[in-house]
Amino acid sequence: MKFTEPPYIASMSLRRRLTISYVGFFAVALIFLDIGLYLIVRQALLSSIDNELRLGAQLLQQEFDASNQQPHGYFDGEQWLVRLRAPQVQNFETTSLIVQAFLFENGELQKRSSDAQVNLEPNPALLQSALDGTTPDPIVNKEGLGLRELYTPVLFRGKVIGAFQIARSMKSTDLALKLLFYALLGGGVIVLLAAARGGDWLTRAAFRPIDEVTRTAQSIVRAEDLSLRVPVPPTQDELQRLTITVNDLLARLEVLFSAQRRFVADVSHELRTPLAAMQGNLEVLDRGAARDPELLAESLADMRREVARLIRMANDLLLLAQSEAGIQLHYEPVELDTLLLEVHRDLRPLTGGVQLHIGEEDQIVVQGDRDRLKQALLNLGINALQHTAPGGSVTLSLAQHDGVAELSVADTGAGIAAEDVPHIFERFYRADRARSRNRGGAGLGLPIVKWIAEAHGGQVHVTSTPGVGSRFSITLPIELQPEAMPALQFVHSVAAPS
Repeated sequence: MKFTEPPYIASMSLRRRLTISYVGFFAVALIFLDIGLYLIVRQALLSSIDNELRLGAQLLQQEFDASNQQPHGYFDGEQWLVRLRAPQVQNFETTSLIVQAFLFENGELQKRSSDAQVNLEPNPALLQSALDGTTPDPIVNKEGLGLRELYTPVLFRGKVIGAFQIARSMKSTDLALKLLFYALLGGGVIVLLAAARGGDWLTRAAFRPIDEVTRTAQSIVRAEDLSLRVPVPPTQDELQRLTITVNDLLARLEVLFSAQRRFVADVSHELRTPLAAMQGNLEVLDRGAARDPELLAESLADMRREVARLIRMANDLLLLAQSEAGIQLHYEPVELDTLLLEVHRDLRPLTGGVQLHIGEEDQIVVQGDRDRLKQALLNLGINALQHTAPGGSVTLSLAQHDGVAELSVADTGAGIAAEDVPHIFERFYRADRARSRNRGGAGLGLPIVKWIAEAHGGQVHVTSTPGVGSRFSITLPIELQPEAMPALQFVHSVAAPS
């Protein structure tokens, strides 16, 4: 059965619920404490009365034994009670005990004397127990007289000749217990009110940093400003760790949202360029170019080129999206030297006056996805050709050292500025936007290369000197087996907002 909180509790603030819970638990603990204290004091007072009753019984028996008289002579009249209050038993003089003696006479039990101011009737069962030679525990008189009674045997030369009924008033004890009850009740109410006030103050102070987090979050929502941060409390506790975590989360969100805005802007810009070119060609055709075979062929060729560019961009974006979802690569033995020759052959039609060479070529076999590795090397080769002027050179190499295979592409192009190197593997980032756009680059090739290298347990490195050229290299572990491959998730880096 599912438990559902009442509406009036569910609508309360957490601070108020904690305060009520704190006061509730404190009230339960206080009630148990007060009940325990009351019972302890009550038991102590009753024990004191019982001790007084037993002491009175002992003094009565001692006085009777010291008198060395016959029972009937000793207990006749009220003289034995007068002697009870004589100086020799002065310790018993101030007692408020009520005493009655019951003695056997001619085989019958007679009440011989009493100083009671009330009609004190004996309890038959307890009286019989005393006459049998035992002293039962004291009891409270059931006649509503407010007395506590003790029955004890009267001994004469070792024989039971009767019994004493000794009683004491409970009025002072009942008054003391009543005052204690009211004191505990009133004190408990005062303590609970103080606890409620203190609990509210404590929870308010404890929740102040959380209120700061809430206000900051509301300010972010209203102002859409992720640069705001929550003030960090000076105390090193859970709330400080919470605010630090929230601030780290806000910083992360700020970077991601900035990257998302740039990503949307870059994609829009990249799509606009080929679409604008296609629209221009359609307008040319609409103005009569369709009747000119040469102009028609040129327009169709431009449109095919732009459509191919859009398809490549869509495929690249799809691949990056799949990489973030953790797509599975198909691992098999890959001969990197054969792969290098295939890439060289595929790149030759794209040289455009750039000399394409094969440098060092070792024979190396690795475990990997052949198509993805070829795609990475092709991307590096195309990138190098696009950034190398006619007459320059691009060199493809394969070498083995320190247990890793290194696929490298070196060019004699313009190079990359030092401030651009940390960002070249970010999506849509271009060190030279004008030239790369004219040559068809969208800034997605190098991020794909980085993901493919890392998905194979390797890395991609770049060294570049402006005006001299650049060298990109992919290092792959040779002995890495498919089951040892890392999780294939691509986490793209983003540039800090300028």
